[in-house]
Amino acid sequence: GGGGPVDSAAEDGRPPAPERVLFPPTFSVSEIKNKQRRHFMFLRWKQQQRKEKLAAKKKRRKEREALGDKAPPKAIPKTIENQRVYDETTVDPNDEEVAFDEATDEFAPYFNRQTVPKILITTSDRPRGRTVRFCEQLSTVIPNSHVYYRRGLALKRIIPQCIARDFTDLIVINEDRKIPNGLVLSHLPDGPTAHFRMSSVRLRKEIKRKGKEPTEHVPEVILNNFTTRLGHSVGRMFASLFPHDPQFIGRQVATFHNQRDYIFFRFHRYIFKSEKKVGIQELGPRFTLKLRSLQKGTFDSKFGEYEWIHKRREMDTSRRKFHL
Repeated sequence: GGGGPVDSAAEDGRPPAPERVLFPPTFSVSEIKNKQRRHFMFLRWKQQQRKEKLAAKKKRRKEREALGDKAPPKAIPKTIENQRVYDETTVDPNDEEVAFDEATDEFAPYFNRQTVPKILITTSDRPRGRTVRFCEQLSTVIPNSHVYYRRGLALKRIIPQCIARDFTDLIVINEDRKIPNGLVLSHLPDGPTAHFRMSSVRLRKEIKRKGKEPTEHVPEVILNNFTTRLGHSVGRMFASLFPHDPQFIGRQVATFHNQRDYIFFRFHRYIFKSEKKVGIQELGPRFTLKLRSLQKGTFDSKFGEYEWIHKRREMDTSRRKFHL
């Protein structure tokens, strides 16, 4: 009879050619009742979208090549960062008021080189293995830091002892179900105290292609993107944990990178392979912090005066609004 191309393919023993799916214009994949069929059609539709996107990209590239120097400049992609809502507390580096505040704040003795950082790292009560290892690795990153495991001693009692022994900062690592989940950083003797939520903790052995153990050289410190007054305070807190003069011979660098109010910490060793090429190795540990509150003075959960508290319902109204 009237055998079409499909029939002849079937006679040759070849599978019939798949027909192109033509949906009615108002058809939605979600109308398909069968779950497996719906999923399959959705994947097919995604594939089609991807093909079309690639074809359009190729076409645009060819047009640009044909135009050569006359091609219009490439559009800058829109990201949440470059669409950021303007924050009136963003710091201008030449602002006299900010300069005066920084000259008289609690970190001024450190920045004027009157004090040498000495850090006490402690934990929540009776820490488990992972938190213990994390504290030990953190103490190899921060020079002149000492780990002390707290057994039932209240933070209020620890702080006067720290001040008496010339500690300049106290770091407390909290844990939940054996996983480190919080960090309290208190600058001594007068504060401030920052509470962070901690996530994505990776210890050294969990990092792929990690370098050898860090050496005892003082690392360089990079603080990225702390632009507002609050961000400035937090950045100064992190800076004051490390001694002033990095030993470049150690080629180690600690980075606090703020992006969308998440502070990513990384610890690397670098080597210049040539004038243009640099190789980096991650040494670990790595973790992510999110500021929950900044408190004046040292740790005081009852009567503390808060400079800033993160209130999600009031503050997180726009995805493009950042506080640091």
